[in-house]
Amino acid sequence: MTSDLTLTGVTKSFADFTAVDDLDLTIPAGEFFALLGPSGCGKTTTLRMIAGLEEPTVGTIHLGDLDITHAKPYKRPVNTVFQNYALFPHLDIYENVAFGLRRRRIKDVKKQVDDALELVELGHLARRKPAQLSGGQQQRIALARAIVNRPDVLLLDEPLGALDLKLRRQMQLELKRIQTEVGLTFVHVTHDQEEAMTMADRVAVMNLGKIEQLGTPQELYETPRSTFVANFLGQSNLVEGTITASEADVVALDVQGRGVTIPGDRCMAVGGAGEPILLGVRPEKLKLYADGDPAAAGENVLPGGVVTDVSYLGVSTQYLVRMPWGQTLTVFVQNLVAGAGFAVGAGVEVGWQPVNSFGLRGDATAGVEVDPDELVVVP
Repeated sequence: MTSDLTLTGVTKSFADFTAVDDLDLTIPAGEFFALLGPSGCGKTTTLRMIAGLEEPTVGTIHLGDLDITHAKPYKRPVNTVFQNYALFPHLDIYENVAFGLRRRRIKDVKKQVDDALELVELGHLARRKPAQLSGGQQQRIALARAIVNRPDVLLLDEPLGALDLKLRRQMQLELKRIQTEVGLTFVHVTHDQEEAMTMADRVAVMNLGKIEQLGTPQELYETPRSTFVANFLGQSNLVEGTITASEADVVALDVQGRGVTIPGDRCMAVGGAGEPILLGVRPEKLKLYADGDPAAAGENVLPGGVVTDVSYLGVSTQYLVRMPWGQTLTVFVQNLVAGAGFAVGAGVEVGWQPVNSFGLRGDATAGVEVDPDELVVVP
C-alpha cells in the first residue's frame, strides 16, 4: 500500500505571477484523483511540483512521513506519464518498459516487464518499435513503463490529449481499469470535464491557483458551490432571484416575479429574506410544457418562454428558450418518442423538480473568464 500524498500551504510564484496559491490538499493512498481546470489555473504547476520538476516557493509536500519537497525527481517514489508518451524510438516495446528497471540495476526484469505488458494487454507487441504502434497503444506502453517501477504515486499529465475522441473515451475506461487493478495512487491533470468525471474517485476543480471545490464527480455536478464550478463542469442555467423566506429544509425565492423553492441543503447563498441569489438548474433537469399544461403542477415553473432554436442530438434535443426578461435558457429533452417536441416559435413553460435546482451567492458573477474552448456558458 502506498502512502497519502499531502501538500501543505504550497505556493509557486514566477516573478510577479502566482501560479499556485497557498494550496492544502491530501490525496489518500490508492485513490484516482483528478486536478481539473482551464489553462493557466495552476494544475500542471501543481503536478510538476509533486514530480520534482518545480520547487514550491512556500510550503511542503509529503508522501506519508517522507518529506519530498526538495528531493530530486529521480529520488522520489513518483513517476509521470506525459501527453507525448516520450517513448524511446530506437528501443522495442519490451526494452522501453524495462528501461527504468535496468537503470536501477535490476537483473531479472522479464517477469515484471511481462506482467506490465499483460496489464495493458499489449504483450503480443513486445518486439515492435513505438513507430509501429497506434497512439492508443503508445499511451498504454508509456503507462506500463511507469507502472513497472511501482511508484507510490503515478502522475498523468493530460495523457489522452493527443488521441481522437473515440479512442480517448475507450482509454478513459482502460486507465480506470488499470488503476483499480494495480491499486496505485493516480493523480491526473486534465481540462476535460468528461475525462475527470469518468475516471476519478474525487476531483479538485482549480481556478486562479486555488481549489474552487473538491469532491466526487456527482457532488461537484449536482451541488456546485460557485458559479465557476457550475459553469465549468458541464452547463448550467443561472437565473437571478431574491430570497423571500429561508428555513432549514427549504428556501423560497422570487425569480423574475415567480415563486419557486429549492432544498435548504442545496443553497450556498447566505442571508435571509431580501438577499440576492443565483438559481441554478442543469439543462437536462428542465422540462418543457405547453402554456397552461396541468402536467407542470407540483413543479417550479417559469412561464412565458419562446423556443428560439431546436437542435436534434440523437439521444436528446437541445432547445434554446428565450424568457420574458431576455435571458435564454438551455433545455435538453430526451428523445423518448420519435417526432415529439416543440418547434421554433412555440410558447412554452419551463419546469423542474425543486430537488433538481441549487442556489449560489447572488453577488457572484455568472460568467467565467477562461478559454472559450474549455467552457460552455449559457448566454
